[in-house]
Amino acid sequence: MTVPVRSARGRAAAYRSVWQWPLRSPLRLAVTVLVLGILVFGLVSLGGRFGGGSDGGPITGGDGRQGWDDGSSGVSATPTPTMLPPVAELTPEALPPEQASPQALEVARVWASAWVNHPEGTTAEQWLAGLRPYTTDEFLGVLAGVDPANIPASRVTGAATPVRAAPRSVEVEVPTDTLRLTILVVDTDAGWKVSRYDRV
Repeated sequence: MTVPVRSARGRAAAYRSVWQWPLRSPLRLAVTVLVLGILVFGLVSLGGRFGGGSDGGPITGGDGRQGWDDGSSGVSATPTPTMLPPVAELTPEALPPEQASPQALEVARVWASAWVNHPEGTTAEQWLAGLRPYTTDEFLGVLAGVDPANIPASRVTGAATPVRAAPRSVEVEVPTDTLRLTILVVDTDAGWKVSRYDRV
């Protein structure tokens, strides 16, 4: 007995009829979508059940080496929130100007006196030597490029007055015969030193 073999054209027509079946009515399309949704949901549920209840994650053993947690170790990869210890109330950094360190004011006054001290013929090295004991090393490098002959002031004409103060820095104004200097004095390991100045 000979079994008839379907031609390629017949098989193609059969496939088309299978795929066209859901499109022939809205009811068939809805049923097809529902069946496919149930199949996908079932496959996802089975995969989750066989794959373990945890996504897994890196864990660190007692010897400090890191491994991968497959969910069976009972170690949670998500850190649990903890209570922070109470934080002490912060104290403000700014101080009233009148509470400025007297040593800082004295350093600003002496530094300003050395800054205006440049009689004719004073070299840059001599001028810097007068500023060195009261100046930070970093700022001395900046002052090395100053020509003392270009400094217009020649004497200090008033007291050093604090403008702003903090526990470890003070901004001080010192008047001279031609301008006012605003000097920043900071508390360093070597004591109070000038780290910046501006002309006002």
